[in-house]
Amino acid sequence: MLELKQYIKSYFGVVDTNDLDKIVSLFKLTTIKKGDFLLKSGKQCGKLSFVQSGLLRTFISTEDKEITQWISTKGYFAADLSSFIFETPSHSSIQALVDTEISTISKNNYKLLGELVPKWHELEKLFIVRCFIILEERIYRHLSMTAEERYEYFFENNKELFNQVPLQYIASMLGMTPETFSRIRRKQLS
Repeated sequence: MLELKQYIKSYFGVVDTNDLDKIVSLFKLTTIKKGDFLLKSGKQCGKLSFVQSGLLRTFISTEDKEITQWISTKGYFAADLSSFIFETPSHSSIQALVDTEISTISKNNYKLLGELVPKWHELEKLFIVRCFIILEERIYRHLSMTAEERYEYFFENNKELFNQVPLQYIASMLGMTPETFSRIRRKQLS
């Protein structure tokens, strides 16, 4: 839980130690085995999870393919935020790519934070704004960069994933076919 405490401090700035302890106490540590699902499409997302170690892949399935939306690594949260907040069926599935240790808070305990932590609503607002900014930056890169530039940017910021994740998942997340991804990768490696 130390990673979660450090993350909350770095993410939200100064958080009272008592409040920090209350927040972290509502998270439960668990392990998801490789291939198991944290969430399946069509189900309501009833928990918000923080990755302590391992990798979680968030993806949507269409009739003919799976589209990787995000790969959560250590220090990132994983959830279908829309489903979690609005209690609607999820469009996404979340699956462990390796044995993954997560700290999870249930929807009921999440609601309880507002009563236990006086500054929670301010912290929650910062959390949601941060999620929005990450999404906004991804959309901007996707629309403004060429496939080669998206590859280079992702590679420079996530080198370790190229040895841990099937490359077709990275290609999908970058909005490329596996063939385009392979062509760019060969060009970069030469």
